[in-house]
Amino acid sequence: MTWPVGLDDLMTQPRPESKIASVRAALIDLDGTLVDTLGDFTVAINAMLADLQLPPVSHQVVEHAVGKGSAHLIDSVLKVALAHANTAQTAIDLVALNQLGWQHYQRHYRAINGQHATVYPGALEGLQQLRSCGLPLACVTNKPTEFAVALLQATQLDGFFSHVFGGDSFPEKKPHPMPLLKACEALGTLPAHTLMVGDSVNDAQSARAAGCPVVLVSYGYNHGVPVDQAQPDALISCLTDLVPLLSCPATRL
Repeated sequence: MTWPVGLDDLMTQPRPESKIASVRAALIDLDGTLVDTLGDFTVAINAMLADLQLPPVSHQVVEHAVGKGSAHLIDSVLKVALAHANTAQTAIDLVALNQLGWQHYQRHYRAINGQHATVYPGALEGLQQLRSCGLPLACVTNKPTEFAVALLQATQLDGFFSHVFGGDSFPEKKPHPMPLLKACEALGTLPAHTLMVGDSVNDAQSARAAGCPVVLVSYGYNHGVPVDQAQPDALISCLTDLVPLLSCPATRL
């Protein structure tokens, strides 16, 4: 996989706050940033495991596997479940089991999408403030597009975004820069003037590689690692904390 520049180099380059203030658009992650979907993931994953006659996993296992797309989530959880299963089950071909697990997971997640999820405090207000700034917004997530659109509709957050790009929208997912670069093209903005807002190192790495400034929220899912280690341009505890960093009328609200 070839990226425009080395991620290690990008992570060590200082990025002044002025680059956040000068943004003209924003790309916003979904799971762990706008909506707490851990309940949905855990219910669907354990229903899938029950179908496969495998033991359930804890929400901590699911939380640490969230963020890199459904395929990664299923593969990670299956490995944990198989490690706690009997010898006969561990002999199952993992590739075939992943394919079967995907089918079951898709069915279960589609049925419960949004039922065990909650919008994070301040997320709605933060989006309203960003809209008052006049910033074009796109949702960029590794969640399958079908599920992302349905979740945004279920949580009544869909009206804020002109575009929704899921993990199946492009050949690559975050942390690859492609989703962000394609989103910038769709919004008609340069990466340097397009802010990425997320909750994990995947969002930070994708932004760095694409040339976008990045702000991370302190809550959400980051594979059990403190999110400040991703060295974002800013770390916020609520989406409403973002607007004061920007040069827009909403900073006076």
